[in-house]
Amino acid sequence: MKKNESIDERIIEHSKVFNELKLNLKRIIVGQENLIDKIFIALLCNGHVLIEGVPGLAKTLTIKSLAKLLDSNYQRIQFTPDLLPADLIGTLIYNIKESKFEVKKGPIFSNIILADEINRSPAKVQSSLLEAMQERQVTIGNETYNMDSPFLVMATQNPIEQEGTYPLPEAQVDRFMFKIIVDYPNEAEELEILKRFTNGKENLFSEKVIKIKDIMKSQKIINDIYIAENIEKYIVKIIASTRKPEDYGIKDISSLISFGASPRATIYLTYASKARAFFENRSYVTPQDIRYVINDILRHRLILSYEAEAEEISPQDIINRIIESIPTP
Repeated sequence: MKKNESIDERIIEHSKVFNELKLNLKRIIVGQENLIDKIFIALLCNGHVLIEGVPGLAKTLTIKSLAKLLDSNYQRIQFTPDLLPADLIGTLIYNIKESKFEVKKGPIFSNIILADEINRSPAKVQSSLLEAMQERQVTIGNETYNMDSPFLVMATQNPIEQEGTYPLPEAQVDRFMFKIIVDYPNEAEELEILKRFTNGKENLFSEKVIKIKDIMKSQKIINDIYIAENIEKYIVKIIASTRKPEDYGIKDISSLISFGASPRATIYLTYASKARAFFENRSYVTPQDIRYVINDILRHRLILSYEAEAEEISPQDIINRIIESIPTP
């Protein structure tokens, strides 16, 4: 960084690298614009991502392709019903020759973890990720080991009504910055997918274009992006209204929410909004940045009541009602 370089110049310089990476990823993945945009925001915020969709929608391919474009360590962990926590984080192995236990680290010790079909494993395995995701460290035996930096868990899951799936623990779900719902491609996108496969061009991998040190430099820029006090208050009001809607003139949704979002949602919403401003080459946050990321941040943090489920009201409906009701600064 040049000594007198302004925040705007730094943002433009670093966002060029990310935009190049994003273009390369879009050469591999057809469509899924929201998925790609949110994954890059999470990468910039060092946040974890949960991606939900039926099989065959390029969830795994997107994460795998991103890892190949980064100069980083990458591990794919296939979650199955017989997976054990030790298979994830590692274990102690007794060395007969030296008469002592030695640590064998698991695949979680990498920069990017693809937790494929995370809801195919029971709760005890899913919970073994908790310490690593939040504390960025893992305990094996009596020793604690720090994770590499950056450390991102990008998990895929099938809809819960699919056979052979287990619901994720609420504590673990809250540790994901985003929950992204992946939908089917439209006709034009599906035609392009078909053409690529029939022409043998489905693997359009490019060379790595970004280093770990560049990612970490860009992550530091996020802290310097300006957010006005009225925007901060706007974020706090949005999150607080999920807990006590009646205090914000939205009494009609009070009976529909059992539990609102935690303060972690406030932090993630702020950082994600800053990251979105970064990709828009801005050094300040606007309400539009907040609205761009809020759905994927809140949808998995709102625990709806039985009444809401009976009326087939979704978290998206609640979020829309809140956005309509809280005055925009």
